[in-house]
Amino acid sequence: MSGSRFQPGHSGNPQGRPRKPRRPNVSAFEIILDKTLVITQNGKPREASVEEALQQQTLKDALAGKRMAIRKVLKMIEKREKALEQKNAVPQKKIKMKHHHSADNANEALRILGIAEPDPGFPTRWKVHRWAAQAALSRPGRKKFDQREADSIKFFTFESDKLKWPRRRTA
Repeated sequence: MSGSRFQPGHSGNPQGRPRKPRRPNVSAFEIILDKTLVITQNGKPREASVEEALQQQTLKDALAGKRMAIRKVLKMIEKREKALEQKNAVPQKKIKMKHHHSADNANEALRILGIAEPDPGFPTRWKVHRWAAQAALSRPGRKKFDQREADSIKFFTFESDKLKWPRRRTA
């Protein structure tokens, strides 16, 4: 045996050098925001985080009419509203819809919308109001109407004599 303290081929520190503890990935900005300050609010001093103090100052500036502060406050409100909406989200129930199609329902819809009404002289026949027929006639890109179609439009329209026919649309 040699006179040294360590045997050849054996380390004096089998575990090796201890690793340095890793610092969490925290930015300097986050460290500053977590600090506390003493602020005066309503004439009384109290402790608040830097983040809260900045929010209070931004709100004060917004109330004073500073545009950048107003934008920041509006963004803060929007962010808060979204968070509350997600927190209090009510699960939506699926609603089954049933469609019933009948001529009576279509006629009633036309009457409610003011597009058509029963002909007073012949209650089972419906006529379209002049404004609705005019809107249909005035649509661009419509085909040319032959005389039979033009007569039919006139027959089923109230005040058809006041219709303005687009040029080159009738035969």
